[in-house]
Amino acid sequence: MLFGDSLMAGYGLTQNHHLDKVLQKKFKEQNIIFVNASVSGDTSKGGLDRLDWSLDEKPYLIFLCLGANDMLRGIRPSVTKDNLEMIIQKIKQKKIKIILAGMKAQESYGVSYTKQFNSIYPELSKKYKITLYPFLLEGVALKPKMNLPDGKHPNLIGVKEIANRIYPIIKKEIFEK
Repeated sequence: MLFGDSLMAGYGLTQNHHLDKVLQKKFKEQNIIFVNASVSGDTSKGGLDRLDWSLDEKPYLIFLCLGANDMLRGIRPSVTKDNLEMIIQKIKQKKIKIILAGMKAQESYGVSYTKQFNSIYPELSKKYKITLYPFLLEGVALKPKMNLPDGKHPNLIGVKEIANRIYPIIKKEIFEK
């Protein structure tokens, strides 16, 4: 299950170009089904509020990436961290595997905010002993040819790059642990 915001929901793309569909093609041989439970515009609080409903799907693994909209709205990193921590705790209580994908704050928010925000993901990964993919948009962020005209959301080329990068992490979590 992909559980995040517009970066994973497929904002601005046709449904067959969404990250879950691209990943499903990569896992075709293994007959893995991906559910995209991502919501455009969602914050970590929004994710927390809808988590129980999403867990009814009983996924084997959740690829979690929330926090980008928190950062864009200037929400205190401690609030984002608390919400993500509660999400992780609820998922772990259900004995579901988690991969946590990180985000990075824009430097324009200042050194203190950026440092606090960027530390959320590695700290939670370490505390809960869950796999961390440090930055969802690695290789895609700030590359115009991989993003929609808004410069924030991946286009099909960007989605394929993200899928190529996270595929081995997801595969390892499913088959090697």
